[in-house]
Amino acid sequence: MTITATMVKELRDRTGVGMGDCKKALEEANGDMDLAITNLRKKGLTSAGKKEGRETKEGMIGISETPNAIGIVEVNAETDFVAKNDRFKEFVSNIAEEVALTNPPSLDAFFQQQFSKDSSLTIDQYRATIIQAIGENIQIRRILCLQKSDTKSFGLYSHLGGKIVTMVELTGANSEEALAKNIAMHTAAAAPEYLSPETVPAHIIENEKEIAKAQMQGKPAHIIDKIIDGKINAYFESACLVLQKYIKDDSLSITDLVNQKAKEIGKPLTVTNFIRWSVGQ
Repeated sequence: MTITATMVKELRDRTGVGMGDCKKALEEANGDMDLAITNLRKKGLTSAGKKEGRETKEGMIGISETPNAIGIVEVNAETDFVAKNDRFKEFVSNIAEEVALTNPPSLDAFFQQQFSKDSSLTIDQYRATIIQAIGENIQIRRILCLQKSDTKSFGLYSHLGGKIVTMVELTGANSEEALAKNIAMHTAAAAPEYLSPETVPAHIIENEKEIAKAQMQGKPAHIIDKIIDGKINAYFESACLVLQKYIKDDSLSITDLVNQKAKEIGKPLTVTNFIRWSVGQ
């Protein structure tokens, strides 16, 4: 496979490794970007692997709450100038409200729904009117509707004017929004990838083990096994929300923090879901 300059630049952006090593890694991986990253990590050339190298799209993530639901949407624009435009912000707000009110089954179905504030338009036709008015391509990239209940508390946090939005769901009580919001703020800063070790895909764990093994060549087998277990546990503590150290008090994990509150209110509490959306992610 021909390795292009664009591919080399993308790998460099994602890993921080020099151009020469990036080109060699891509050649050895026959152009497979993920395999090239894994091979670079095995050689100890990078510990990144998590850097986002994809194109950053402009836009905004909006939130709307009703008594029964929460709507979260990402809407993209071509420029940051438009993303700060009041008409664009109004569109994002309206779309988030529609999601919260109607709980659409999919994005495609949502596009075909009638716009509640002007029944002569579908949601997609409403979007087209905004494109016409603003003069840039506007896309609704993703939507999410969360249903409230008597046993759930939701924490929502918007950072950098809607560039990053997080949500944390606690199950066990519906009056712990303050705690859930604190954990949502933690989530914005700590950027967990998974909720708990049980939710980490098996192939991710195996990949981490292979990387660890490659970095310990020549050591005795019984030592390698212990070190690998330690590295996997460290990975879980870094990547899994419930095991991360709380940013406001690193003597507590998120699980410790939730258990502390559960003991205080006399009810079991559990972190059951979270999202961390960033524009263009």
